Amino acid sequence: MPHLGTLPAGSRHDIRVGMSPDAPDESLFKDETEGAFGYAHSYETSSRYDGPGVRVVLFVSGCLLRCTYCHNPDTWHLKDGTYISAQEVLERLAGFAPALRSLNGGLTISGGEPIVQIAFTKRILAGAKKLGLHTAIETSGFLGDRVDEGYLSVLDLVLLDIKSSNPDTYRAVTGRDLAPTLRFAERLAAIGKPAWVRFTLVPGFTDDPANVEGIAKFVAPMKNVEWVEIQPFHQLGAFKWKAMNLEYKNADTPTPTPDLINRVIEQFRSAGCRVR
Repeated sequence: MPHLGTLPAGSRHDIRVGMSPDAPDESLFKDETEGAFGYAHSYETSSRYDGPGVRVVLFVSGCLLRCTYCHNPDTWHLKDGTYISAQEVLERLAGFAPALRSLNGGLTISGGEPIVQIAFTKRILAGAKKLGLHTAIETSGFLGDRVDEGYLSVLDLVLLDIKSSNPDTYRAVTGRDLAPTLRFAERLAAIGKPAWVRFTLVPGFTDDPANVEGIAKFVAPMKNVEWVEIQPFHQLGAFKWKAMNLEYKNADTPTPTPDLINRVIEQFRSAGCRVR
């Protein structure tokens, strides 16, 4: 068993690397502990951005996408996370639970990609439900085929990142195929699982009107999608790429202008989406 650490508090903007050098590669990860242990980056309290109400957000490690604009590349690899127990997470969460319930909030598991460590995150979500908390994950949906009915039963909301409607653009910005994400979105719609669709607006990469229109037309008929959220590109994670000696292709990419943001919002609204 890897060295067991302590769940680190902090921020998604902290950089953490090399915390568990003996961890397996995330693409080959097979949980041999039935979710009792896993790898995490950090957690935040008092988030109002990652689901309804006030949230605790747990950032787990491991992701199979390699988004060119990712602001947390130190969550890609399990080896950069801290090896912790699900029980510790739940004990820490229990201390926040009364306040979270009173503020109509709960727990959101982000990353990284929660579905990489599916047994670990399921155990934590199930524990959060026993504490009376609303539960959510933020996911690319790329590994959605791994999600079974048991996992969905302890999940109240899916924050689904749809990064592009064009398969070529999607592969260019993530290194992966688009189809699994769309398949997962359609499955959530078919069962009526509440979802918020998130779209990262990156000038010169994802802002093409046809690309935006494709996502809007895909999402609009889905009655389970409560919100489409536009996430303007920012440079807050650029320092991590430099610190990790990674090639950062977006060093000269500007943040979206108000006019561009408004154009994209109007495209979603015109298609019939509830957007913000």
